Amino acid sequence: MTSSAAAAPGPQDSVTPRSTYHHGDLRRALLEAGTELAREGGPDKVVLREATRRVGVSANAAYRHFADRDALLDEVVSIAQARAADVISAAIEAVPHGMPSGDLARARFRAVGVGYLRFAVDEPGLFRTAFAVPVDLRRSASPDAAGASGRTPFQLLSDTLDAMAEAGVLSETERPGAELLAWSAVHGLAMLALEGPLRDLPPGAVDALAPRLVRMVDLGLGLGGSAPPESVPADGPADRRA
Repeated sequence: MTSSAAAAPGPQDSVTPRSTYHHGDLRRALLEAGTELAREGGPDKVVLREATRRVGVSANAAYRHFADRDALLDEVVSIAQARAADVISAAIEAVPHGMPSGDLARARFRAVGVGYLRFAVDEPGLFRTAFAVPVDLRRSASPDAAGASGRTPFQLLSDTLDAMAEAGVLSETERPGAELLAWSAVHGLAMLALEGPLRDLPPGAVDALAPRLVRMVDLGLGLGGSAPPESVPADGPADRRA
């Protein structure tokens, strides 16, 4: 005669089926879960235990791949920067060709800032994870933080500044450190809009301000001369994700 106690599920029956990843691919699954957590709530939400729960494994299984939560977050930061690089690259590619070399170089430089702000607005959780975690510039040239183009956000910015110097629209005296000045300006607007007194701006406000801000940064670098035509629409490329 079977008792009800004998029919009760044991501990092994309460484990979530491991159907969310393929055998041998747990590390990738945990990174994907960590990236989704970052997308939902920024770096503070990237918790190793929650990532393991979403994947459907025990915490001990996760520790074979990541020593602790900081190890997981460190790699998610690189993934977030790579996502940002892809958005910036798309903005650069949207710049029409056929204009004079100097104007083209300046338009691509402005596109970097527009793409950066676009990423902040569209992916606030990933943006905070990519650029608000207190780390140094060691990822600025890391392949792990590079997008599909093979370039990191910092490298894309540097490339456009180098192109302006080569085209003669950025002087040799203004080139050193220009990345830091330009980055600080666009990052400042992004953080004011995400977490500061500008967070109540109406939808689309940052997109509308972005071309004006990067124009001010462009002129503020001491480039002089006439400004190139606006070439990156505030709404971005037609295939921009919602």
